[in-house]
Amino acid sequence: MLAGSQLLKGARATERALKALESPSILHVATHGFFLRSTQQLARGSRGLVLVEQGAAAEVAEDPLLKAGLALAGANGVPADPEVDDGILTALEALSLDLTGTQLVALSACQTGVGEVTNGDGVMGLRRALVLAGSATQLISLWDVDDDATARLMESYYRSLLTGRSRRDALQDAQLSLMGDPTYAHPRYWSAFLLSGDASSLDAATLRELKN
Repeated sequence: MLAGSQLLKGARATERALKALESPSILHVATHGFFLRSTQQLARGSRGLVLVEQGAAAEVAEDPLLKAGLALAGANGVPADPEVDDGILTALEALSLDLTGTQLVALSACQTGVGEVTNGDGVMGLRRALVLAGSATQLISLWDVDDDATARLMESYYRSLLTGRSRRDALQDAQLSLMGDPTYAHPRYWSAFLLSGDASSLDAATLRELKN
């Protein structure tokens, strides 16, 4: 839908490739997202990641930026080079992304807006990391989302965005579109997503680039 975009799928959608990006106008990531609760830890499965309850004695990361993350290629297997690319991009690692000038980061995944409230620092998680990495706007989710409904919402969102609608109004358009479909009318299908940051339209130069 976006002219000149670079598409990385399957084995090419690596943590290393994401870290190598340099100031993309838009970054769209469609994958598995997670935020570890106080008694959870990650377990690698056949499809994505599984959050396993470990009981009250579970050891969890003290840094809240290590509790939130995204699963990328290799996350559901044994990583070839865990020191460099273990297939999981934590919020702490997302701090090092080059998102200077990036107008929108859309995370089409579960729980990408969830974080931990810390004294004096607000909510620490993926959203905070993406802000500090330089992105102007983040499209994030507050709970687990449905694959099909989310794909429809994102397609509708970009169609609206490309007409010049603001980043916030485009999300409202997409959510209203799903509300009007009996299959996805229930709020669980569309209300998880919210916009954080700059709510205005994309700049004219970026819109021209994305259309051509």
